[in-house]
Amino acid sequence: MKNHLHHQEQSLNKTALIATLHCLSGCAIGEVAGMVIGTTLQWSNAETIVLATGLAFLSGYTLTMLPILRAGYPLRAALKIALAADTASIAIMEITDNLMMAIIPGAMAAPLDSVLFWGSLFTALVIAGTAAFPLNRWLIARGRGHALAHCYH
Repeated sequence: MKNHLHHQEQSLNKTALIATLHCLSGCAIGEVAGMVIGTTLQWSNAETIVLATGLAFLSGYTLTMLPILRAGYPLRAALKIALAADTASIAIMEITDNLMMAIIPGAMAAPLDSVLFWGSLFTALVIAGTAAFPLNRWLIARGRGHALAHCYH
């Protein structure tokens, strides 16, 4: 029995890790694009964060919806599944990575060709994924969050 529980624990951790990495990939696409656009246009930190957050949610949901749409579901159903699967995870990631970018000295003002900009963004995304993992694990264990979309990926 103990070995069975250990296997279930490993399986849950693996599923949560895969879900977190998938969600982080979608989130990172929008986050990076938003930070690059905001920095290029010399927007304020607040404007850049709003853009990055909006694009992160858009790209995260889109990445989740693609296999669901390929499976033959209509757009409305795919969107409902993506919203249920990703909203909490993306929200945690966005709060975390944008907070990190805001508190790392000079990160938001750094030029695009600097190690400070890219190093800060990479660090912020790694920390965001780490912050979202326990939430994703908890949700998946209860048949919620990424568990709703996992069968399509």
